[in-house]
Amino acid sequence: MALQSMTGFARASGSLEGASIAWETRSVNGKGLDVRLRLPPGFDRLEMPARQAVQKRFSRGNVQATLTFTRMGLTTVPVVNEEFLKDVAALAKRLEKQFGCAPPTADGLLSLRGVLEVPETAEPAEGFERTDAEIIAVLEHALAGLAAAREHEGAALKQLLLGHIDAIEQLTLRAEADGSREPAAIRERIAQQVKLLIDAAPSLDEQRLHTEAAFLATKADIREEIDRLKTHVASGRALLESGGAAGRKLDFLAQEFNRESNTLCSKSNAASVTAIGLELKAVVDQFREQVQNLE
Repeated sequence: MALQSMTGFARASGSLEGASIAWETRSVNGKGLDVRLRLPPGFDRLEMPARQAVQKRFSRGNVQATLTFTRMGLTTVPVVNEEFLKDVAALAKRLEKQFGCAPPTADGLLSLRGVLEVPETAEPAEGFERTDAEIIAVLEHALAGLAAAREHEGAALKQLLLGHIDAIEQLTLRAEADGSREPAAIRERIAQQVKLLIDAAPSLDEQRLHTEAAFLATKADIREEIDRLKTHVASGRALLESGGAAGRKLDFLAQEFNRESNTLCSKSNAASVTAIGLELKAVVDQFREQVQNLE
């Protein structure tokens, strides 16, 4: 299964004996799967099957699906809710007198929700089953288009994330090959530091200083961090190639990348390794930001 982004848009339409059906679907990033349906009045019965259709295809993202159902060849006459109109008009007159508001207009009053109503044409009970089946079939087409749109963007994200992983690997290899990690360079740096301390305070125990310096050198070794970064690089590539809903796993991996880069910076005893660590942190931040877009 291909990687999917959590953003996309698709539309599908169909017809059924005197009626047109259209679904618009869109999705954006989300921690889990949040399905929001917009159904015309009288179609609430479709909420459960429509929600289930979305849940079968997607595991993450805020998905919105809007149904438009139009009966063709039928005319309806708007009905004025006169009792409600009288109440609204009386309220408008009172506000005009008390607060000097502008007088109400006919078009303004008629535009208020609940004043002008368009009656729904009742669907024969025996026609529900066929109508509902066709509406859900059109929804399935729209969801297939949405999945294709998410997969298209997921393919682009995959290449971008692989590029970030390549950069992380190159920085890891640079840190591993940095000259400051050579035993000779480490010994020389420690010897210089010990000499400075002894020159500054001759009473210090030279043997103790050498012991402490050796301990600090061991503590500053970044071999484990480099090995773990290499392992994470291999895991990241495997997850991207396996596809599917890998977003959460890659987000966890990004946290591991960040942890190792932070440790590398804190343990570094050379400016060159620190610079590599800071560059590594920047790439990891970019990686994690893009991972948030994956299902």
